Amino acid sequence: MGAHDDPIAEPPAPPDRLADYRGAIEKQWNRLTTPSRLVQVPGDTGPVRREVARSWQRSLHTVDPGQTVAPGFNDISDRWSESPLRRPITELAGQLRGIAEDSGYLAVVSDESGTILWTAGDRKLRRQGEQVNFAPGGVWDESHMGTNGLSLALHDDRACTVFSAEHLVAALHGWVCYSAPIHGPDGRQVGVLDLSSSWERSHPMVMTSVRALVTAVETMLRAEAPKPAPGVRLECLGAARLLRDGRPVPLPPRQLEILALLALEPEGYTPEQLHAAVYGDRAVSLNTLKADVSHLRRATRGDIANRRYMLTGPVSCDAVELLAAVEGGDLTSALWLYRGPLLPGSDLPGVHQWRAHLDVGIRNAVLGSDRPEHAVAFGQRCPGDVAVHEHALRLLPRDDVRRAVVTARLYTARQG
Repeated sequence: MGAHDDPIAEPPAPPDRLADYRGAIEKQWNRLTTPSRLVQVPGDTGPVRREVARSWQRSLHTVDPGQTVAPGFNDISDRWSESPLRRPITELAGQLRGIAEDSGYLAVVSDESGTILWTAGDRKLRRQGEQVNFAPGGVWDESHMGTNGLSLALHDDRACTVFSAEHLVAALHGWVCYSAPIHGPDGRQVGVLDLSSSWERSHPMVMTSVRALVTAVETMLRAEAPKPAPGVRLECLGAARLLRDGRPVPLPPRQLEILALLALEPEGYTPEQLHAAVYGDRAVSLNTLKADVSHLRRATRGDIANRRYMLTGPVSCDAVELLAAVEGGDLTSALWLYRGPLLPGSDLPGVHQWRAHLDVGIRNAVLGSDRPEHAVAFGQRCPGDVAVHEHALRLLPRDDVRRAVVTARLYTARQG
């Protein structure tokens, strides 16, 4: 179907209802994709989910529902060799092939543009897929092939199912596709993993396999992430350390705290402002602060200004990246960065303010997201947050295996 991870995102589970459901959405497809075209999504889309109807609306500008084959490239060897997915998919090929062949499905992997790079699985399905260019080289983004599993996963950036006549192109109405986007270590999409078969084989548990496989691929991508680049980097979420050219630089906790404050305030502080952020009302002389800043200046190769304390050189910081991701609406990247609160052991007034700001920002973003993976991931970092676990359970499908873990977290949080 489409892109929701809630219970209505799957066609009816009982096999004897699939044919009726397919017929109902076929009628709606005939009504909404006639030559008059879908100018505006109606208030009542019948059995067709609105996100699918919206995808039809977007697609009809460039895609003819009567086309019979996807456009594509004759040679994708360079794309495949340069893709970050090549190594993990190659290593998982045996597992992917086994799952697909045993279940009568076709396993497909595309890049971030929707171009298919790799397929494996049931031989008969592979031949059928080749007839519509659902094969290496085929381009399956929304602007070329309309609503389908690959295009909807890429557009909505979430796991989705596209069943039968939910496909915009009529030639695909005999298929069901289960797809999920694959994200690189920086949170950006690098492709899609899909399991497809004939519509009669539709079953919600297929999505569980897709999610598990995507998790395995993303874990391998993180393990293969490039080594830290030369330069100075401060990590202060969940724990604190300073790295210079990838190697730890020993610093006292107080100086790490000051460096975090400077990183989060690019305009810097007057000596008096920084003193207040570090010591509050405590009777500590400015000379003590100046000594800490002088030590920091040596550790950062002189990248701290004198009269107004501010960073003058490139010091990367995970907390700054987290702040940018939250403010930019990139919650997937934010959750990947968030390993815990800002300097959790610090009692500095300035750190306390920034800690609350970051925690409230990402928590509100999670509670405002309709993607269950966001709540599940944040709940792992904040096991005592009842509201987050409850939000995850509202979003997770009833048959999703992650419900057991979230339910256990919620029980523990309530007991606490």
